[in-house]
Amino acid sequence: MTRLTLIAALALGGSTLAVPAWEWTPQKSGVSARLRGVSAVSESVAWASGSGSTILRTEDGGATWTRLPEPTPDRLDYRDIDAMNATTAYALSIGNGAASRIFKTTDAGQTWAEQYRASEEKIFLDAMTFSDANRGIVLGDSIDGRFFFMTTDNGGARWIPVPVDRLPAALPNEGFFAASGTNVAALGDHIWIGTGAAAKARVLRSADRGLSWAIAETPVAAGPSAGIYSIAFRDAQHGIVVGGDYAKEAEATDNCAITSDGGATWTLIKGLSGFRSVVAPVPGAPATWIAIGPRGSDVSTDDGRTWTPIEGPGFDTFSFVRGTAIGWGSGARGAIAKLRTLN
Repeated sequence: MTRLTLIAALALGGSTLAVPAWEWTPQKSGVSARLRGVSAVSESVAWASGSGSTILRTEDGGATWTRLPEPTPDRLDYRDIDAMNATTAYALSIGNGAASRIFKTTDAGQTWAEQYRASEEKIFLDAMTFSDANRGIVLGDSIDGRFFFMTTDNGGARWIPVPVDRLPAALPNEGFFAASGTNVAALGDHIWIGTGAAAKARVLRSADRGLSWAIAETPVAAGPSAGIYSIAFRDAQHGIVVGGDYAKEAEATDNCAITSDGGATWTLIKGLSGFRSVVAPVPGAPATWIAIGPRGSDVSTDDGRTWTPIEGPGFDTFSFVRGTAIGWGSGARGAIAKLRTLN
């Protein structure tokens, strides 16, 4: 076991607040694919997905990872995977037109049902998320100046495009980065989406499951390869966006912003130690967050106002087990590791 930990202290009103120590345990995925999708179900069961039609699953805490049967003979890049439990999961593939698909399994990945296949070449799916086992949203890059969203309320049996007249207008070239499957977040009827690749990095938010939308500009750096790569909320008010410029992974310029009013306004935060492609609140630890990118990670214990680097590897994406401070990160060349707090 390789131990990569952080133990730091922050002065806080004359008292000392210990930053939790974290331990990464590298695991062997058995593949060389870039794993940009990961979904943790329990301390034993987790799923991962990536390039080359790769979908993996563990049921022994990552001691062994099993490559699952491919959902289709077509070679696809599965950029996002969302597991509902040990046996049910959704996998999303990206690409123009028919390469953008959604599959579902209910038998732990032994068989997959194709739920959606894009019929128009302009459609390019990027990510999805679910607020519960039945309700989900999938997003795609803008088409002719309008975003492309679909929702389901029956576990994906039917994916319904959000009507064009209800969609917010997109800026020139504005879209979403299919980098970690985490640029969309949902809590109950609330949905938040972070954009990129345009002149501004913005957050789209809905309080009625996509029937209406409001837009907020953020101070996060924007540009062709820059913007918001990940967005997360610990409750309906407190959220964080991270990102930066993927072409400049070592830089940490204007790549984090926080909100305490549900996403209506965003405050720029300094302190992340590089480009970050995923951010997540730590379950059971109010105001504590983890931000991770291909070159490393950081932790905050004050709702994102200050950050401390975590020594160790980086990953493209990350997922906590619901209700626990245990999760998995995955990334390039089949890299996968389990994270837990030692406190």
